[in-house]
Amino acid sequence: MEFNQPIGGNELPRFAGPGTMMRLPANDSAEGLDACFVGVPFDLGTSHRGGARFGPRAIRAESTMIRPYNMWTRISPFDSLQIADLGDVAINTFNLLKSVDIIEKAYDEITRFGAAPFTLGGDHTIVLPILRALAKKHGPVGVVHVDAHADVNDLMFGEKIAHGTPFRRLVEESLVNPGRVVQIGLRTTGYAADDFDWPREQGFRVVQAENCWHKSLTPLMQEVRDQLGDGPVYISFDIDGCDPAYAPGTGTLEPGGLTSAQAFEIVRGCRGLNIIGGDLVEVSPPYDHGGITASLAANLLYEMLCTLPGAVARDD
Repeated sequence: MEFNQPIGGNELPRFAGPGTMMRLPANDSAEGLDACFVGVPFDLGTSHRGGARFGPRAIRAESTMIRPYNMWTRISPFDSLQIADLGDVAINTFNLLKSVDIIEKAYDEITRFGAAPFTLGGDHTIVLPILRALAKKHGPVGVVHVDAHADVNDLMFGEKIAHGTPFRRLVEESLVNPGRVVQIGLRTTGYAADDFDWPREQGFRVVQAENCWHKSLTPLMQEVRDQLGDGPVYISFDIDGCDPAYAPGTGTLEPGGLTSAQAFEIVRGCRGLNIIGGDLVEVSPPYDHGGITASLAANLLYEMLCTLPGAVARDD
């Protein structure tokens, strides 16, 4: 079988060519794919700075620098998996709830073909319709959730669905197995002293950013793999989990966050889990500098692809 390959920098200048993720082929359908990249240009759920609707385009633009072989893990996803870019979900720009339904239906179709979706967000509201779709096939899933915020608000300005509420909705709708959810990077201030207690009470493991300072997260991820076991696992990565020094282009900055190296350790540490997909959300290009946030996002999505069980490691 011949697998799709990204267009290399020695075949065509990196500033040219198709505007797809890693300049992969564009597909209209997930049929025949093992994995796919999908853009969800949605920021109707944001509560502060907007602009995440432009995230997919910026991430794709920065992805042209990514080469196909992972030089640390030696994983080569494009040698064993059929991967393409499905373009963007056509959300309703003027209606949040209709957009949520549109996103769920789009992922129903992807799931029908068995492809693992890796999503270029978009704000974090989108994890709710995505997991509504994936849970229809897999049942309640485990989640590795990287974020500065727990996203477990009950209401935001009286609304049940926004970027600060999805993880409460995921629990209420039984889309996740709470004992198999790990939140990493939560930090700074809250509305009440017990803001991070609600997820703990549900059974989530909460690793605040202060528990991550000044150390490698490789040992933590060994514990996470042991905890999550063999069941299906989804990676949901809010770029504001990283410190603003590494990811200034986002809507809700919080100091004291993860380094880019720790972000890589977390995603690489998911290798060995039964990964069924992932997202990278909350990149807001209007607040980015030199594309550094979008570049980190693109590379983390590539690293997620490398965690898939079917991605092979190449020997010398």
